[in-house]
Amino acid sequence: MLTTSYSWDNTIIGVETLPPNKSVALPFLNGQKAALPKRYARATIKFAATDQPYYEDYLVGPLPVDNSTDWQPLTFMYNKQNPIQRIYDADSDKVGDFIDQLEADVAPILQDLLNATDGNDSLTTSRIEPLWRENGDVIAWYQYWRSPTLEFDDGTLLPQGLYFKLNITGRDPKGWSTLGWYYDGIFFNSTEAFQNSWKSGKVVPVPYETDGTWGTTDRRGENLPLDQYNPPMAIKPDNPRYGVDIDQKYVEWMDFSFFISFSRDGGLSLYDIRFKGERIIYELGLQEALAHYASSDPYQSGTSYLDSYYGFGPYAFELVNGYDCPSYSTYLNTSFYTRESTHWHPNSICLFEFQRDYPIQRHSTANYVSITKNIMFVVRTVCSVGNYDYQFTYEFYLDGSIQVLVRASGYIQSAFWAHNGDYGFKIHDALSGSMHDHVLNFKLDLDVKGTANSLMKTDYPWSSGKRNTMKLEKSFITSEKESKIHWSPNGAAVYSVVNKDAKNAYGEYPGWKVVPTTGSSIHLTNPNSSNLGPSVAWASHPLYAVRQKDTEPRSASGLNMLDPYAPLVDFGRFFADGESLDQQDLVLYFNLGMHHVPDTQDLPNTVSTLAQAGMTIAPQNYLPAGDASRASRQQVRINHGGGEAHVTWFGGGGEGGDDADEKNDEPEGMFNLTAARSGVEDYTGGFVVRKFPYDPANWYWEGESEDQQSGN
Repeated sequence: MLTTSYSWDNTIIGVETLPPNKSVALPFLNGQKAALPKRYARATIKFAATDQPYYEDYLVGPLPVDNSTDWQPLTFMYNKQNPIQRIYDADSDKVGDFIDQLEADVAPILQDLLNATDGNDSLTTSRIEPLWRENGDVIAWYQYWRSPTLEFDDGTLLPQGLYFKLNITGRDPKGWSTLGWYYDGIFFNSTEAFQNSWKSGKVVPVPYETDGTWGTTDRRGENLPLDQYNPPMAIKPDNPRYGVDIDQKYVEWMDFSFFISFSRDGGLSLYDIRFKGERIIYELGLQEALAHYASSDPYQSGTSYLDSYYGFGPYAFELVNGYDCPSYSTYLNTSFYTRESTHWHPNSICLFEFQRDYPIQRHSTANYVSITKNIMFVVRTVCSVGNYDYQFTYEFYLDGSIQVLVRASGYIQSAFWAHNGDYGFKIHDALSGSMHDHVLNFKLDLDVKGTANSLMKTDYPWSSGKRNTMKLEKSFITSEKESKIHWSPNGAAVYSVVNKDAKNAYGEYPGWKVVPTTGSSIHLTNPNSSNLGPSVAWASHPLYAVRQKDTEPRSASGLNMLDPYAPLVDFGRFFADGESLDQQDLVLYFNLGMHHVPDTQDLPNTVSTLAQAGMTIAPQNYLPAGDASRASRQQVRINHGGGEAHVTWFGGGGEGGDDADEKNDEPEGMFNLTAARSGVEDYTGGFVVRKFPYDPANWYWEGESEDQQSGN
């Protein structure tokens, strides 16, 4: 096994199994073919033993390896004419040596302006991503950052206000050069010009940021009232109500079933999601995540991360039991490939059932109240990519709906506070909360009663007739020429994937709608980014629809960031042929994210209260029998009157287990569930407003007098 590689060595960067093409997988999943689809691997090779180094992917298979196994360049899933990706920073070790020499030349200036030098590890440098290309040259801006002095990872809170610009074109350091320095809003076009200005007193030191307890995440501040007591917690009082085949990564819960997949670039994905035994989603998962910064300084304005380049899979670390997930969760391990071997992260995906703090259904009348617990099943992972921790959550509900959620926390990448008030708030002594966009792209391959589907738009406009009222306008997005979609103002339109060839009993098209629900569903503020070009064509709108093609399995490539103006996958080309979307196999791509302008609330870490976004996928005229949650036992009907309440149980609230029935059994076992019933037998009803019909002279129904309720 290779343990050490050098900048001119050819190396295997990654190996992982490719998902089978949908055209091959569906016949097997549908029982039309008994044989498993042949499996292949993708091997990413770094060809560095050349003056123009590059990455290239190879298709290896079929697997497992035998005499029939072969390899060839992997080209079918990329739309770049020559699907290799140039590497413009193959010699990072030599760049480091170049910077060391440069810093030796300006060491007195560093000591004067920053009271530190890089030589004693008190300073580090960080480079923009991606690299700039200017007139064929490779340009890199660097910024100085103060190294943390405590044991906390708060280095991204310690930017210093000094920057330098390098030309690192080619592989011979003799051809590299320093193009200038930037400090306090002034650009110096050479190291000599910077030195001369400093020596003449024209470079005046400005305040700089230093480390301290303000950047640590340990507890501090005054004690909160009663915080010494344990808070409420979730428990699992009975046997698990879901099944997991760990080897097959297969999950069943209530009416849902699905497979879990995991990849280096995108992390967690779900496949073959079925509801009541019928496939509704072939694939659901993250494609790419963008963090695009802005500032007047060259570092922040030049930084735009495409996180699948670093990979979500390798950074899906072990989850913290009882914090990331309830203590009774089921955990799965994940694997990733690096340094020519496979590594594992234990307990990096959790699965659990959870009761929300509000019912999924309730209704009160003059005589009874009906109410159903809102139980959901959750699949979750957390990926710590650089300074941010992304929590990805997939929630399944009894009514058939699925919610996709992403939450962010961690240290912000801050900016130095100087001449940049238009780009963020001042949040510490010499610190700016650098404004940025987070845009995360997801693939949703819905199959509604087969693969022949259409995209329906239901508008809620005002009527133009005599009556000033609302009405419905139903239309279809019929081609890829019109399938880049912005959400309607006021949420006055719903998009749903329907099957026009499978009308339900009432003549309506069955389908599944997609609705932004939590936080913001956004697109990139500056869709014509000069940093990223066509590599972020997927970020200009919040919703897209395209024809499913085996040759277009992803909206992005993890290698796009290396050469963003020549990406391996240009999502914009998916729409080039303007194909019909009428009763075709459709794929939706939607964006989640947030526009983030950090303030003092983001110190030391961003909290997830506002840093979250979600999308709900819900049935629309798909279930002719109505709400699927009616099948749940976890509901009651309470008939009340005359100071008494009669509770009708439907099998929930009893002792549970295989012998549970609709009787009001006393709970038993490890936990006393008597308290969990919340005393529904004591429900009295009180006063009920009579809306139908409404009588102003007798506007309430008197269930029990106030005196009786108060005990007087």
